[in-house]
Amino acid sequence: MKRRIVITGLGVVSPIGVGKDVFSKALREGKSGVSKIEHFDTTDFTCKIAGYIKDFDPEPYIDKKKIKKTARFAQMGLVAASLAIEDSKLDLSKEDLTRIGVVIGTGMGGLGVMEEEEQALLERGPKKVSPFLIPMLIANILPGEIAIKYGFCGPNYSTVSACSSANHALGDALKILRAGEADIMISGGAESVITPLGVAGFCSMKALSQKNDEPTKASCPFDKNRDGFVMGEGAGLVVLETLERALARGAFIYGELAGFGASDDAYHITAPDIEGKGAILAMEAALKDAEISKDGIDYINAHGTSTLMNDRVETLAVKKLFGDRAYKIPISSTKSMTGHILGGAAGIELIAILVSMQGGFIHPTINYQTPDPECDLDYVPNVSREQNINCALSNSLGFGGHNTTIAVKRYVK
Repeated sequence: MKRRIVITGLGVVSPIGVGKDVFSKALREGKSGVSKIEHFDTTDFTCKIAGYIKDFDPEPYIDKKKIKKTARFAQMGLVAASLAIEDSKLDLSKEDLTRIGVVIGTGMGGLGVMEEEEQALLERGPKKVSPFLIPMLIANILPGEIAIKYGFCGPNYSTVSACSSANHALGDALKILRAGEADIMISGGAESVITPLGVAGFCSMKALSQKNDEPTKASCPFDKNRDGFVMGEGAGLVVLETLERALARGAFIYGELAGFGASDDAYHITAPDIEGKGAILAMEAALKDAEISKDGIDYINAHGTSTLMNDRVETLAVKKLFGDRAYKIPISSTKSMTGHILGGAAGIELIAILVSMQGGFIHPTINYQTPDPECDLDYVPNVSREQNINCALSNSLGFGGHNTTIAVKRYVK
């Protein structure tokens, strides 16, 4: 029998709040974290808005000197890890630290650091490039930093698969724990690339919304008038452990990470397969791994980016997989509030499911005003719904055709 893996700690840094309680309240209220970009000049940018965390303060969790040597995505990840470990009430002095691992997803690493140091190179020469450039920008530095901070010597690495990165990390952590290769895993994702180059790149792809005059309404997944996604930033990390360990130490259990599925479209570098083939395969695999029937799913946290093609294809995939029952499954997009946190999105969206599961509600897809005939499912429009979640799926679909789905269950003894 597969070992049951449960979630016992939550740590979230997001555009709608830092910490699980603030985050949960914002989700229930349908709060948007999107605003105009003010930390660099957007005059020549077609998109001038993002889910940027203006008041992010890592100092309570990271030493001042360390902050200067750490990229923003890693700062957010370190804060989220600290919050998750605190929340889990683990007594690390009593744990075998060689049996605690860290697997975290990120799509682009320290892009902002790269931009700043390239500018130093061009303006002042190679001797002015920081000796911390390489360790600050590499994607794997965050799990390494967490291990160094806490002394965790178990499996430690990053997963990089664009917007599927955090779900891949969670899937790997699940497998590591089931295999008995660790007792505890810290997992999820982090991303912070709301930088001139990052925004310009997505603008050039014509992937971003241009609703610059209405920032809080720009991310509108499944709405007929959606015109692109809104970038966000943040980190969502959880503490995972076997059910036996959690029960033995009397831990509070938020839910069970029950299954994982992954696939690739093998179709296009950025566009999803128009028939939803890869998304269907990922959802099917997660259901099989979790040993949940299609009838057992009562909520789906959608990838739901607010792009024309993604929302249509994801909707189609759900309808093909679930048939007529697709119309009875509530679906919502956390990205309608946070924006798209890219490689970190799935970690935050897992936490969205867990706090909703605990709170007895389903958070809304905000900004849903005009129905799209091709997106005709129940997207829980605009207002949260009081409803229990027992079994949920969370989809993440990334550039390169990467598709990932995790299955989450309410904990039942």
